[in-house]
Amino acid sequence: MSHQNSNPKVSVDKVNLDVACSHAEENGFSDPTPAFDSEKAIYEYLHQPPFRTSDDHLVEFSEALRTVAKALRRVAEGKAAAQAEAAEWKRKYELERAHNLQLRNKALSLEGCHNLSKDLKLDNSSSQLMVQNPTMEQSEKCCGKHGICSHEILRDEDMNANSKLAGRRVARKASFRLSWGCNGDKSGQHKHDIVSFEKGNITTAERSSTQILLKWESQPQTVLILTKPNSTSVRLLCAEMVRWLKEHKNINVFVEPRVMTELLTESPYFRFVQTWEDDEEIKFLHTKVDLVVTLGGDGTVLWAASLFKGPVPPVVPFSLGSLGFMTPFQSEHYRDCLDTILKGPISITLRHRLQCQVIREAAKDELETEEPILVLNEVTIDRGISSYLTYLECYCDSSFVTLVQGDGLILSTTSGSTAYSLAAGGSMVHPQVPGILFTPICPHSLSFRPLILPEYVTLRVQVPFNSRGHAWASFDGKDRKQLAAGDALICSMAPWPVPTACQVDSTNDFLRSIHEGLHWNLRKSQSFDGPRDS
Repeated sequence: MSHQNSNPKVSVDKVNLDVACSHAEENGFSDPTPAFDSEKAIYEYLHQPPFRTSDDHLVEFSEALRTVAKALRRVAEGKAAAQAEAAEWKRKYELERAHNLQLRNKALSLEGCHNLSKDLKLDNSSSQLMVQNPTMEQSEKCCGKHGICSHEILRDEDMNANSKLAGRRVARKASFRLSWGCNGDKSGQHKHDIVSFEKGNITTAERSSTQILLKWESQPQTVLILTKPNSTSVRLLCAEMVRWLKEHKNINVFVEPRVMTELLTESPYFRFVQTWEDDEEIKFLHTKVDLVVTLGGDGTVLWAASLFKGPVPPVVPFSLGSLGFMTPFQSEHYRDCLDTILKGPISITLRHRLQCQVIREAAKDELETEEPILVLNEVTIDRGISSYLTYLECYCDSSFVTLVQGDGLILSTTSGSTAYSLAAGGSMVHPQVPGILFTPICPHSLSFRPLILPEYVTLRVQVPFNSRGHAWASFDGKDRKQLAAGDALICSMAPWPVPTACQVDSTNDFLRSIHEGLHWNLRKSQSFDGPRDS
């Protein structure tokens, strides 16, 4: 057999070359190069080793993607910082506006009283009352020596004409004063601000390391009662408490619409009880209610706190649930407890709340951001039903903290340190300590230990673009929201704490709750007749 027949690949290449040359001649193209040289060049090209491409362009492409990711992250950081600053300026503007409105209303009321006294020519008794007014005004001013005093007698705010509460008679809010010290002793601590008093609403000013006392300057007139649903014993106790407050204390009572229906079903006697019909009326509850009474467990306290998106009146929690970390009062002695609380002074615990806001990656401006959510226990970011680990970037005041790879992350208040954070391995912290707990959930790292951060920081948890799956955020165990790639969750300490009444004091109630609820450090004691040091 000939050599040409022994190499079929060369024969095929030569045939392909002849066909290509014939097509070129048919199309009118002519090659000045001799046919032999062309055939040789093509033959060498076909038989040269395959070209091995380099991976340099892939490396450059990955670096370009990394640069784009960093740029997107910087844009998200700047956006979050700008929105946080805008929210703070908005809050300051609203406080200033409310203060100016208050001064204007006070000036109008003084002018109206002056015109009325001039027109009606008040008698001697009225004149005597007018003479006593300067003394009353001086007594209402803060002396600066006994804590923080209310600067005025609080009155109802003006509402829209179409408001449901406009036509109802509601008593004015009771004023009170907060003082501090060990067991009522000021201990020279009056120079430190603990809370600020603005229109009868408690807001956080500075952290406090001493017990806070609440003393009423005028008698409370309105009580809001919130109950645990689907409980016969709670429903009977609520009806009994409402009757006692009206007949023996002459106090106005607010209840939820569900409870109002239950009371009217039981007896038409409870027609004096007031309620609300829509969410717009709930926004004004803090301007009408002097005291909140909860009948249930810690979940009922969380529900009570969620009703107030801003300032929260003092809360008196009665224990009618399973665990009672925030419910120190026993329902069997509610008359004595309420008698003591209505007379005052009482010890209170300022339970701080977290203000959380979800910022979507697709949001064009801050007008598209979602409404902030206030939590009393914790906000949890987990992987939901996804089989992949969560991959979260965490920042503290624009400083990088860590990457969370695990089942999730818990941002908890100190009041919530005995809840989900405790189950995930976090520390138990006194509720009066103002801080934010940073607790991972099943981290895929042996060195990932929980943190406790100061209360003034702003935390941002962001789902990076290279995350394998989405994350889910839940707020006090509800209002679950999905976080896609590029979405972020901003958390900071809310300016409105939840003041809860103490049975003894904050420390005593906290230690009793972990002893009774968790049986903390419960162990059989050593025998006294064992071996001893010689």
